[in-house]
This record gives sequence, C-alpha cells and structure tokens, in this order.
Amino acid sequence: MPSVAFYTLGCKVNFYDTEAVWQLFKKEGYEQVDFETTTADVYLINTCTVTNTGDKKSRQIIRRAIRRNPDAVIAVTGCYAQTSPAEILAIEGVDLVIGTQDRDKLMDYIGQIQNDRKPVNAVRNIMKTREFEELDVPDFADRTRAFLKIQEGCNNFCTFCIIPWSRGLSRSRDRESILNQARQLVASGYKEIVLTGIHTGGYGDDLDNYRLSDLLWDLDGVDGLERIRISSIEASQIDDAMIDVLNRSPKMCRHLHIPLQAGDNTVLSRMRRKYTIEQFAEKIRLLHIAMPGVAITTDVIVGFPGETEEMFETGYRYMEELKFAEMHVFPYSKRTGTPAARMEDQVDDEVKNERVHKLIDLSERLQVEYARKYVGEVVDVIPEREYKGAPGSGLIMGYSGNYLQVVFEGSESLVGELCRVKITEAGVNECRGQLVRVLDNEAAGARAGTAVTSADLPQAMQA
Repeated sequence: MPSVAFYTLGCKVNFYDTEAVWQLFKKEGYEQVDFETTTADVYLINTCTVTNTGDKKSRQIIRRAIRRNPDAVIAVTGCYAQTSPAEILAIEGVDLVIGTQDRDKLMDYIGQIQNDRKPVNAVRNIMKTREFEELDVPDFADRTRAFLKIQEGCNNFCTFCIIPWSRGLSRSRDRESILNQARQLVASGYKEIVLTGIHTGGYGDDLDNYRLSDLLWDLDGVDGLERIRISSIEASQIDDAMIDVLNRSPKMCRHLHIPLQAGDNTVLSRMRRKYTIEQFAEKIRLLHIAMPGVAITTDVIVGFPGETEEMFETGYRYMEELKFAEMHVFPYSKRTGTPAARMEDQVDDEVKNERVHKLIDLSERLQVEYARKYVGEVVDVIPEREYKGAPGSGLIMGYSGNYLQVVFEGSESLVGELCRVKITEAGVNECRGQLVRVLDNEAAGARAGTAVTSADLPQAMQA
C-alpha cells in the first residue's frame, strides 16, 4: 500500500485543507504515516507565509522531508507555495508546488511525477480565481468538534497582512454544499460545527442576497446539529441581521472571536482596519444585549509601526473596559511585501515585548473575571479528551458553548456527549467543574448549543 506523510504549518484553515487533501489520497488507496518516524512514498508539506518566520520554517520542513526519503515525491502546497513557487522549486528534491488552488488535481500530478520524475510548478495567479475550491472533509481525528470551511480569501488588504496575495479575493462556498456537508458531519456523530475560512465573516460578499446570517438560519434547521460556532468575525460584519440570529437561534454558541488588532484609532487607520474603536465598542455593547453572558475573545497586535506609549495606553484602557473573555496578543512582526514593513517609526523589540507582557497580564485577569461569573452555575460541556494535565486521573476536559475550558471527573466514554457540568472553580485557561448529568439526545436537542439559558445565568448578567 503506498504511503503519505503530512506536515501542516500555520492556521486552522491550513489544517482543514490538509484533512481535505488526505481524503484525496485515501480514495487512491494510500495509508497515512507519521511524518517524523516513518518513511513515506509521498511527503506533503502545507506551508504558511503569514510571517517571514513562517517561510523559513516551511523551508526547514521541506528539507527535512527530502532527507527522510530522497526517493519520495515531495509535494508543497499552502500559502508560501502560492506566493513563492520559484523559491521552493529551487530547493533540490522538490517535485511539486501547487499553492492554494487546483488541489483536486493533486493525485494526477503525483502520478505524472512518479512516472517521469520531472518537477512541476502548478501555481496559477490566485487573484484571477473566483470559485470556491470544493474539498470535503467528512471526518476528523478529533471526534467532538468538526470544522466546516465556508469561505476562502480576503478583500481587506490590511497593511500588515500578506494573506490576500496567498489566498486571493473572498470566495463563498455554495449554500447546498455547506448544508450537505453539515448533515454528513452530524451523521458522522458530530454535535458541534465550527464555521471557518480565511475571512469567515465575509461569507456572502460575492453572493446575491445571501449572507452569513442567512446561512446560520439554514444551519439552525439541520436536525441533530446542536452547536454552531463561528471561528472569527469582524466587528464591521456584525449587522442587525447577524445580531438577530445570534439572539434567537438556540444553536449559536455564546462565544464570538472578533479581532480588534489595536485599541487606538490612529493605529487602526494605519493598519487599514474598517472601524474606529468607538464603533467596535458599540458592536460589543449590542452583542452583550443580544447574547447575555457572551464570551468575546479577540486578537491584538502590539507595537505596530508608529504606536506611541500614549496610543498603547489608550488601547489598554479600552480593552480593560470591553471586558474580553480572552485576548490573543502578538508582537508586530514585519512581513516582507506588505506596506507596514516599509513604514517608518518601527517600534523597538524591547518596547514591544514589554507591551506584550502587559497585555497578557490583562488578558489573564479578564479571563478569570469572566470565568468567575459562572462559579456555582451549570453549563453545557462537550468533553474532547482525557485531561492532559493529569493523565490517568479520571479527569476529562471540554468546552462550554461560551468557550470556558472545563476540567471535570468523568469517563472517556463521555467524549463527544453533551454534559451538564457545574463550575466549581475559575482559573486562567481552565475551570474546574463537577458532572451533573449527561443529556440524552432529546434533552440535548431542546437545549442545543447554548452555553447557558438566561435562567442559568448569574443574576448580575441578566440585567
């Protein structure tokens, strides 16, 4: 049986794409083997280019694959492959570079290379692509949450980001294709689906009269689906229709990831973000009304060119006021080829690191503050796996609908089931809980996907 080994760098969309490519190999009778320990006939490296470091790491992994088996077919896909195919083909031993489109032709190219051993550059101009690449993933190794890719590309062209050049412009997946795959995932035993894409909230930008809010209502009607989670959405995409579905659909998770990136209007403008801090704060206020108890997580870039101490402090105060449930904090990193990399007033690394630590401390404080509101409350949790912090202890962990990571005593047979768990202790990154009961399918359907109903909420949060 021919074998294939995968190595994926970068974001969750890349991991989804690797799963989709694995389905192509599986249909051709391949077995998947471990990249590090087993010699494979084909190595496929799914690359990242979001930072210069991503490029470097991708090249290191490609060379590692070539050393592992010089006779294997070495195929390279992903964002770095899309933006720099010639750079990758210059690495001796690379057979195929395919980028972020045309991956349905992958097996034909590999067959051709196995016959004549001539390297192939299959990368086309991504900016001309207007169709969503249909690649299904009917099953995942992680049995509890399924990712469903609904969108590709981005139209934003933020000054710090190279991704539109590696993924192209925004393309939406066909409605029927999404709903069919959602039904297939439910039939495979998944209770929660995470909608993902490069710019997930941009779903529908290229469709006539069909937006993300319409898709959410259609998914709300999928029998057996209990939780719908959006991987990320921009503040500018949260309109009245979106707030309505978040408010009224019982399946929408009470958790939204909304990238802020900076808490100062001058910095936001230089980043070419499409909102002011005041507009962002107003959207957050409306969401708290529509979804009492909602957990809002965010991304923040620290030390963007021109960010003064005063601008940083302004942002710090806003983030404190906005009460995020968690913040993912990144120091600004120059990405060659982006406008921000050419800007003057680059911030010193030492200053950046100091600011990063301040925001991480704030994030941890806000995380505990949010989690404490649920101590003594009962939430719905879908266990994902045995608790890695104490193997063999009889503890399992999973996420509530509002994205609290909860560790509690229970058997591994509960993985994938919808459980009612009482929160006993709040902490940074994880809470402790006590299993109250496992919901049967009928009860689960009635409560589908809500972290808590309004009746479950602490009194202070119902106001």
